[in-house]
Amino acid sequence: MSNLNFPYSLKTSSHGRDFLLLFPTSGFQSKPYLPFSRGYRYSSGLIVRTQTLVDASSLSHGRARIKGPRVVQFVAKAQPVAEELVEEKLRDPQTSGDSIRQRFLDFYASRGHKVLPSASLVPDDPTVLLTIAGMLQFKPIFLGKVPREVPSAATSQKCIRTNDIENVGRTSRHQTFFEMLGNFSFGDYFKKEAIKWAWELSTSEYGLLADKLWISVYQDDDETFALWHDEIGVPKERIIRLGEDDNFWTSGATGPCGPCSEIYYDFHPERGTSNVDLGDDTRFIEFYNLVFMQYNKKDDGSLEPLKQKNIDTGLGLERMARILQKVPNNYETDLIFPIIEKAAELANVSYALADDSTKTKLKIIGDHMRAVVYLISDGVNPSNIGRGYVVRRLIRRVVRTGRLLGVKGDGMGDLQGAFLPILAKKVIELSTNIDADVKTRASRILEELKREELRFVLTLERGEKLLDQMLADALLNAQGTAPCLSGKDAFVLYDTYGFPVEITNEVAEERGISIDMNSFDIEMEKQRQLSQAAHDTVKLGVENGANLAEDIPDTEFLGYNTLRSTSVVEGLLVNGSPVAQVSKGSEVEILLNRTPFYAESGGQIGDNGFLYMMEAENEQQAIVEIKDVQKSMGNIFVHKGTITEGMIEVGREVEAAVDANLRQRAKVHHTATHLLQSALKRVIGQETSQAGSLVAFDRLRFDFNFHRPLQDKELVEIEGLINQWIGDAAILETKVMSLTDAKRDGAIAMFGEKYGEQVRVVEVPGVSMELCGGTHVSNTAEIRGFKIISEQGIASGVRRIEAVAGDAFIEYVLTRDNYMKQLCSTLKVKAEEVTGRVEGLLEELRLTRNEVSAARAKAAIYKASTLSSRTSTIGTSKNTRLLVESMDDVDADSLKNAAEYLVDLLKDPAAVVLGSCPGDGKVSLVVALTPGVVDLGIKAGDIIKPLAKSCGGGGGGRPNFAQAGGRKPENLLGALEEAREQLTKLLEK
Repeated sequence: MSNLNFPYSLKTSSHGRDFLLLFPTSGFQSKPYLPFSRGYRYSSGLIVRTQTLVDASSLSHGRARIKGPRVVQFVAKAQPVAEELVEEKLRDPQTSGDSIRQRFLDFYASRGHKVLPSASLVPDDPTVLLTIAGMLQFKPIFLGKVPREVPSAATSQKCIRTNDIENVGRTSRHQTFFEMLGNFSFGDYFKKEAIKWAWELSTSEYGLLADKLWISVYQDDDETFALWHDEIGVPKERIIRLGEDDNFWTSGATGPCGPCSEIYYDFHPERGTSNVDLGDDTRFIEFYNLVFMQYNKKDDGSLEPLKQKNIDTGLGLERMARILQKVPNNYETDLIFPIIEKAAELANVSYALADDSTKTKLKIIGDHMRAVVYLISDGVNPSNIGRGYVVRRLIRRVVRTGRLLGVKGDGMGDLQGAFLPILAKKVIELSTNIDADVKTRASRILEELKREELRFVLTLERGEKLLDQMLADALLNAQGTAPCLSGKDAFVLYDTYGFPVEITNEVAEERGISIDMNSFDIEMEKQRQLSQAAHDTVKLGVENGANLAEDIPDTEFLGYNTLRSTSVVEGLLVNGSPVAQVSKGSEVEILLNRTPFYAESGGQIGDNGFLYMMEAENEQQAIVEIKDVQKSMGNIFVHKGTITEGMIEVGREVEAAVDANLRQRAKVHHTATHLLQSALKRVIGQETSQAGSLVAFDRLRFDFNFHRPLQDKELVEIEGLINQWIGDAAILETKVMSLTDAKRDGAIAMFGEKYGEQVRVVEVPGVSMELCGGTHVSNTAEIRGFKIISEQGIASGVRRIEAVAGDAFIEYVLTRDNYMKQLCSTLKVKAEEVTGRVEGLLEELRLTRNEVSAARAKAAIYKASTLSSRTSTIGTSKNTRLLVESMDDVDADSLKNAAEYLVDLLKDPAAVVLGSCPGDGKVSLVVALTPGVVDLGIKAGDIIKPLAKSCGGGGGGRPNFAQAGGRKPENLLGALEEAREQLTKLLEK
C-alpha cells in the first residue's frame, strides 16, 4: 500500500462523474472503510462530504469496492490538497431541503399556526413587480384593510429578487429564486414567543449548537436584548446592537414599522468574540429574521404604537440547508446542486475539479433555471416589459453563460437544439414539495424555454455582427490614439442583445481595442439602482380609508339571490375623504351595510344601477346613478356614482337596484368564459391555462398561455363545442366547500384570485368546474349563442380571445348581417357570391396598378432622358460624368428606375443622384454609381446618409446603389446641392 499516493481523482463507471478521494498517509489500516465523495476546496485544503464508504482492502488492486452497488475506478492522480482526512457523519435525511421545509411548518403547526400555501410569484399588489417576501400575501392584514382569518400562520413562500443579480454565483448566499420560511402573528403573540420559538426551532429542532449562534438587535431595543439574554441565555458578548439601517424595518416613508432581530450562524467560533463583524460572509450567515411590527410611522416621522402588534419572520431555506448539510455555499445544497450537476454534464466539465470562474458560471445557471421555471409556471412569459423582461433577462443570462462554458446546441449532440429544456426537467423533478403545479405545467414550461432560447441565439448572432461594426468604427475614430470601445456601446450589446461583456472584451483585445469599463460600470450601476428602487421594497401605507374601515364592517353581498335590497348608508367619500352628506351633481363613493351590486373581481366588472333615498310617504328624496362598484379594504364594497337628484346622507336608508339587463349580460359572458376555457383545454391541450380575463356587458376577453396562433379549424371547433354546450341547456350547480375538497374534486382556480378556507364552486356538469365568486346564468341555454370576434397574441406565449354571447351575440350577428346586405346591394350579387366578386375586383385592381406603375416608370425614364443633357464632367481627365437633379413628384419606384436608366446611359465612370417629392410631405432619394466610381473608394451609402439626414430621414444600400426617404421636402434642393459638392470633391481627388 505504500506505493499509492493520495488523493486520487475517481470516476464512476456508471455515471461518468468525477470525484476526489482523500486518504490519510498512514493509519488507514485501522479503518477498513474510508469515506469518499465530491470534494470542496477551501484555503486550508479539501473537506470531503461523506456519502458512502470505500473498502480500503481493495485499494492495492487499483479499484475500490464501495459498500453498495456502485464501483469506482481510479482514472487520474490529483494534487494533494490536505494532510488529513476531515470526516463528517453520513448525510442525515432530516437535513434535506424538503425535510427542513416540512420540519419548519410542522414545528409552527404544533404551536397553533395555520399552515398556508405559497402565494404566486405574481403578487396581487401594484407596488411590487414580483413576490419578494413571505409577508407580501399578508400585507392587507398588516395594514388592517382586511380582517385576519387566522391568528397566526406559517408558510414556505416562493420569492424572486433580481436587484443583486450581479452577485449570484459570486457570493455564497445571493440568489434570484429562493424559499422564505415564515411564521406570522396577526395580533396573537409578540416578541417573547417569537424569540423563544425561533431559538427552539434553531437549537432543538434543527440541532444547531447554541455557542455557534449570534444575535443582532436594534440599538435602542432593550426589551429584545433582555429577552435574548435573560430568557434565552445568550451571552451578552454574542448579542450585537446594530443601527437603524440594519435592524429597524420600515415599509416606506410612512406606515407599519418596527425593530428587528436576526440570528446568525458562526462557521468559525474559534476566531473569538472581539471586534466581530456580523457582515463578514466568510464567518457568518444570517438565517432567521424576526420583525416586530409595533409602530406606525407618521408623515412627520414620529412613531405611534400600533393597536395590533404583529410578527413577520423569514428563515431562508437555502441558508439553513447550507448550514445543516455542511456545504460551503447555498448552491451546493440538494435544493440547487442537482441542476448544477446537470449543467456541468452538458458542458462536459467537472464541478469538483473546476476553477472558480467555471464554478461561478455553473452556479448562475443553477440559480437562474429555478427562477425562470417557477416564473413561467406562474404565468410570466418572456417579453420586453415588466415581469416578462425579468424572465427574458434571466433566460438570456443562462444561455450566454452556457455558451461561455462551451455548451453547444442542446449539449447532447444536437447543435440546432436547446439546452434549457434539459436543465428545466431537473428543476421540475425537484419541484414536487415546492409547488406541485409545476409538473402539471411542464410541457408549457419546456416549450416556452425552447422557443426563447432558440430565438435568443439568433439575437446573440446579430449582436456579434453589431460588435464587428462597433469595433470597426472604434478603429476608424482612433485617429492616432489607442482605439477604445465606449462603455455605452458595450452596455447596449449587453443589455439589448444579451451579449456578455467578457466576450466583448475578448474579441476587442484580439483586434487591439480596449473597452471603457468605467463608463460600462456606470451604465450597469444606473440600471441596478433603477431595478432596486423599483422592485426591492414592499410598500405598506396607512391610507385615509384604513381609518374609515375601523368603523365600517364588511359589506354583505346579496346579489346572488336578488337585484334589489333596502340598505343603510354607512359612509360617504368625496375625493377620498369622508363626508356626512353629498348634494346633486357630485361624484360620490358610497359604502352600504349590504348590497345587491356585484363589485369588480375575478375579471367581472361591477354592476350598474341606482340608489334611491326615500322620504316619508315613499317619495323619492335623492337618486344616485351607480356606474361602478369596487372592493376596498378587504370586503367593503365602494359604490361609485353621481347624484342626479336631491341629497344623500350617512345613516339613511336607500333602495338599491341593480340594472337587470346589464347584470344578465355579465352573467352570460362569465359563464361563457368558463365554457371557453374548457373548450380550449379540449381542443389545444390540457396544459393551456388562463392568464387573465375580462367579463364586460358588451363582450368577454380571455387570455391564455399558448405558444402559437390558433388555426381557423381550431377556432371553429371551439365555437362548435361551446354552442353545443349552450344547446344542451345544462343546469349550473353552485356550492360552497372547503378549498381542499374543491381542489380534490378537480376545480380550476381563477387567475390572480386569492381564496379562503371556504370557496364557491361553479360547475357546468360534465363540462366545467371552477372556483369562482362571480355571477352566472342558471342554465346554459340563457347564453343563446357564442361567437369568437378575434384571436391574437398579446405577449410572448400569451394569446387573447375576444368573444360575444347572449344579447351581445345577437347584436353582433345582426350588425354583420346588415353589413353583408349593404355589400350585396353595392356589388349586385348574392351573399354566397360576394367572395368571388371581391376576389375578381382585387385582381382587376392589381392589374390596373401594374399598368399605372409601368406608365409612371416610362414617364420617369422619358423625363430622365431629358435630364441627361445636364450632366457635368469631373476629374483630372474630365471623363467622369456627374448628374444631380430633382425630378419633382416622381414616386420612389419610378425614381429608382430612372436612376438605373441614367447610370446605364451615361456609361462608366458615372454618378447619379436624384431626388423627388411624391406628396404627403415625403422625400425620395437615390444614389447610383458605376463600378469605376466605386473603385475610387466612393460608396453610395456614404453619399446618401447625409443627404437623407438633411431631409429628415434615413436609408442605405449597396456600395453602387442606395435609396432613402425623408419628411422635409423643403430641404431637398439644398441637400442635393450639398451632395453635388461632396461628390465633386471626391471625384476631383
